[in-house]
Amino acid sequence: MSVTTEDIEAPQKTGEALELFNPFSPGFDENPYEHYRTLRDTHPVQEHPMGFWFVSRHADVSTLLRDARLSVADNNLGAGPMRDQYEKLIANAPVKLVTLLDSDPPDHTRLRSLVGKVFTPRSIAALEPMVTELVDESLDRIAEAGSVNLIDALAFPLPFAVISTMLGMPDIADPKRLLELTETLVIALEPVADSDVMTAIVDAEVELSGMMREVIAWKRNNPADDLLTALIQADHNGDFLSNDELVAQILLLFIAGHHTTVNLIGNGVAALLRHPDQLALLRSNPDLIGNAVEEFLRYDSPTHQTRRITLAPYQVGGREIPPGAMMIACLGSANRDERMFGPDADVLRIDREQARHHVSFSVGTHHCLGSALARLEGRVAISRLVNRFPQLALSGRVRWNGRINLRGATDVPISV
Repeated sequence: MSVTTEDIEAPQKTGEALELFNPFSPGFDENPYEHYRTLRDTHPVQEHPMGFWFVSRHADVSTLLRDARLSVADNNLGAGPMRDQYEKLIANAPVKLVTLLDSDPPDHTRLRSLVGKVFTPRSIAALEPMVTELVDESLDRIAEAGSVNLIDALAFPLPFAVISTMLGMPDIADPKRLLELTETLVIALEPVADSDVMTAIVDAEVELSGMMREVIAWKRNNPADDLLTALIQADHNGDFLSNDELVAQILLLFIAGHHTTVNLIGNGVAALLRHPDQLALLRSNPDLIGNAVEEFLRYDSPTHQTRRITLAPYQVGGREIPPGAMMIACLGSANRDERMFGPDADVLRIDREQARHHVSFSVGTHHCLGSALARLEGRVAISRLVNRFPQLALSGRVRWNGRINLRGATDVPISV
């Protein structure tokens, strides 16, 4: 979706000024939540001039995420700006990959049944010793340095290492190049207006897909006790994942799975250090860490948006949305909705009883299969960081990545 600030001009109705969703508004990068609050209070279901509908209240977002009548497949878009963007992407994309994020039943049901055989609660829980070892190695380096950027020292390398290790990535895949390519490809999850950037994204997808096909071929000949072997061997009534489907699910792990966890850890620690009373509460009651992770996910969501497409006229928030329309469900706004979380929804409270009602990992059919892994990494990393360093504190300004969807901190300077 190509968007510039010039594109977002509020159409004026007689006697009414329409407050539009505008990620280019002053201060949005630092704090989008005031903007979200205004949208929830004034136009919670909004038809945007860019061709989509923006939904911002928790009740409406939760309802449409659970509604099986809605689609996530962009080929169901009707005529308009969103369809035009989709056609351009399809025309320029040399690789056609389908993931759980963009498939509807029965394809989604089939993919989920196969991938879900691998992402079981037991298999994720079994990763905790490995995650703990990786975290402790990072904490040793942090202790030696004294002052670091938490993102570079822990939040960013940890989930990449976890994904690579659990997949059993062979030496034929250069980890440095893999990281470079996935960092380019993740930009595709944001609005992109620059044609050179789009070209780089397409080139990265081609190279990554080729790399993953080589890895899959190698792993078929060298099976092991790892996630990739399990995905290759996953069998549902004689059905297996094709090579293209395997490539798509692996890339989804390295792109969406990686950055979601980076943001959970980085945003969560930044929030905790900005609320010393909550840091003290966690230290005095370590058993709160599970609920604290849910509150971090609610308070500063790792992912701010997801989409649904109407297949028939659809009622939400008192508005009727026509078929073929794209609805942007704003997870970041829903998670701060006072109607759900009370008048202190903008306050971090790690003992908040309703924290688990956040929608950061979506809900319903498309609930994130990797959410348990992200929670595990967040719980281990944050709890061990807090317990290891009694003098843990921010040593500078937190800076943000400027992304609209995968909004996260790029700099969380800490001293220990």
